[in-house]
Amino acid sequence: MLKADLKYLTAYLVPLSAILGIFNGGLYSYSTLVMVFILVPILESFSPKDVSNLQPEEVVQKKESRFFDLILYFNLPLICILLTILYFRIISGIPLWELAGVITAVGITLGASGINVAHELGHKPESFKKFIAGCLLVPNFYTHFTLEHNYGHHKYVGTPNDPATARKGESIYKFWIRSIYLCYRNAWRIQQKHLKQKGKRFLSWANSFLIGQIVQIVYLSVIYLLLGIKGLVIFMLCGLVGILLLEMINYIEHYGILRKQLPNGRFEAVGPEHSWNSNHELGRMLLYELTRHSDHHYIANKKYQLL
Repeated sequence: MLKADLKYLTAYLVPLSAILGIFNGGLYSYSTLVMVFILVPILESFSPKDVSNLQPEEVVQKKESRFFDLILYFNLPLICILLTILYFRIISGIPLWELAGVITAVGITLGASGINVAHELGHKPESFKKFIAGCLLVPNFYTHFTLEHNYGHHKYVGTPNDPATARKGESIYKFWIRSIYLCYRNAWRIQQKHLKQKGKRFLSWANSFLIGQIVQIVYLSVIYLLLGIKGLVIFMLCGLVGILLLEMINYIEHYGILRKQLPNGRFEAVGPEHSWNSNHELGRMLLYELTRHSDHHYIANKKYQLL
């Protein structure tokens, strides 16, 4: 590990700001919201972009380093700590004027450190990484994401068949509704297709879609039993903010880009030109290089530190 690799620890600013903000309460509850949507954009507007790529010898060194995986794994206990603090804050009572700050802080963290990290781990073949990805998706009620993203979005990106590709002129609000609904529906269809190909029954351990839904129902049921309807609504709103943040990023990354349809009816192969990029270094670190999205779609299982 090189000293320069420690820059990815910057990503922990999101969950740590939420944990400290909600723990301290008051105006601190809004610290994550202010940091992500005010301070970071201001800093990025004055900071240089980094368009450089790794040298071949650096790729070899970084590809096998466990440090980059451990950084991702540690997001799970951080989110567990955050949700535990949220639980106790709900029990003790959250003033109404603080509630928006609390919900957005948790929601932003669930999106950036939850779904985003699950996206990275869900592309990897190791079952342990996929398990961590599934755990990170539960608080967002988005356990179907890996299935649809890997077998739907990456296959159909930049075509009318991809819900996560925003149409030119489409509003973010219309996109949110269309993408969230169709991604869920497509995940269900993809799972049915996979079960049929494998000769598996609907009620089997191979049905990751169904298992994810059951886990989410159990998660919500436990919250309701512990905190009642008020706590359930707060936790659900936090998850919704995380989903909207993810889909907002999707909206930006693929807005208006379409792959050419060939004479045989198929679409041209996915290339780096079919996603928008951002080389602002702070955003790259906070989102584990998600903003270098073109390379990710070009080689889907490429590790984030190599993009």
